[in-house]
Amino acid sequence: MGGLPIIVGGRSAGARVACRTAVDVGAVAVLCLAFPLHPAGRGDDPTKSRIQELEAVPLPVLVIQGERDPFGMPPDAAHRTVVKVSGDHSLRTDLGAVMTAVQLWIRELVHERGGIHARSGG
Repeated sequence: MGGLPIIVGGRSAGARVACRTAVDVGAVAVLCLAFPLHPAGRGDDPTKSRIQELEAVPLPVLVIQGERDPFGMPPDAAHRTVVKVSGDHSLRTDLGAVMTAVQLWIRELVHERGGIHARSGG
């Protein structure tokens, strides 16, 4: 089955869902806007971390996070790029920076892969 490649994404809880469902829907990458790494004010409790949801994604992931996000700041990793923008969890402070980060990441995906190709259905 051919078609256009899919990049799944979401904001906050939607970013968590995108991470959990990306492989099942045949996505080629995941976009996380304001990923809630832990409940607000619970960053000091490792049992509350949601990092495993990001770590489980075997695809390229872009996380755009407000530098003052009370839900934490995920670290960069092998398949994960984290872009810090002005603001908090709403990401409303600098929408231009959010847009630019997404555009650059998609260009990089296309360049690195020689074009993003849809995965075959099985």
